[in-house]
Amino acid sequence: MALVPMRLLLDHAAENGYGIPAFNVNNLEQILAIMQAADETDSPVILQASRGARKYAGENFLRHLILGAVESYPHIPIAMHQDHGNSPATCYSAIRNGFTSVMMDGSLEEDAKTPASFEYNVNVTAEVVKVAHAVGASVEGELGCLGSLETGKGDKEDGHGFEGTLSKDQLLTDPDEAVEFVERTQVDALAIAIGTSHGAYKFTRKPTGEILAISRIEEIHNRLPNTHLVMHGSSSVPQEWLDMINEYGGQIPETYGVPVEEIQKGIKSGVRKVNIDTDNRLAITAAIREAAVKDPANFDPRHFMKPSMKYMKQVCSDRYQQFWTAGNASKIKQESLDAYAAKYAKGELSAGTKKTVAV
Repeated sequence: MALVPMRLLLDHAAENGYGIPAFNVNNLEQILAIMQAADETDSPVILQASRGARKYAGENFLRHLILGAVESYPHIPIAMHQDHGNSPATCYSAIRNGFTSVMMDGSLEEDAKTPASFEYNVNVTAEVVKVAHAVGASVEGELGCLGSLETGKGDKEDGHGFEGTLSKDQLLTDPDEAVEFVERTQVDALAIAIGTSHGAYKFTRKPTGEILAISRIEEIHNRLPNTHLVMHGSSSVPQEWLDMINEYGGQIPETYGVPVEEIQKGIKSGVRKVNIDTDNRLAITAAIREAAVKDPANFDPRHFMKPSMKYMKQVCSDRYQQFWTAGNASKIKQESLDAYAAKYAKGELSAGTKKTVAV
């Protein structure tokens, strides 16, 4: 089977009350770790690549690595997602390169650093939706800017992130605006701002409702019960990886991520896609540092990459279990982009913004 639309996976997750971790990938070892974990836990997969990843690995190499995963694990439904597209052109180039889902992040302007107006966001996202749905590809939009409620600042992900300091209103998605945004754009999924941020340095203390607004997810879900919500910047920054990195020569200061139990609350309130990158980077870094210190004479790259896959696989397996994704891959009937293009054309997948009332 070929790659599947992300909408297929999100719909199944919504119907069955679970979330799906979306793991960022840049190279072979990351993809292998994710797929091995998915195979062992029977989990559907979202492999996502940023603009930086596409530049790092090269369009053709990255596409063929992911197609290799599809060929090796045909029983697992896999969506290939463009993360943080900064313009319609970026999204269209991703679709041309085989991505079955794209994110049009119109919360920032095309420079990926200037906060955009609501109208700009609506216009560019709706434009991408029209084109993507015509070929069956899914679209994720973003409303509100990803950044810290503690400092008002953001952290760049592969060059994507606002500059300066923003107000609390700009860092939290407004429920009324969310309804209007979904109605006007018809996105398949909506990434919302609740105080999470990219990178390892999310919070200086264990997050509470004051700096991590999980309750905002429930507010938006109540207004948009049929829209798939997305949590960005949702790595948990496990202490075990920080300790190991520092034990073997690293210098990462005390920091806190998003607790798994808070993500689980979000999943129970409509979150279907949870972006994970930093946790895997930390696991890989810990493995490489440990391997280098324990055998300093070794110069075989596989000596460093094998344990990095092992540790990353552990993270992925944990998240598949913790987000209740495990056990669902075999229950999903895989469908093609062409099938979804037909569904969009018939209006079968229109974004409903009103609650269904039983009569």
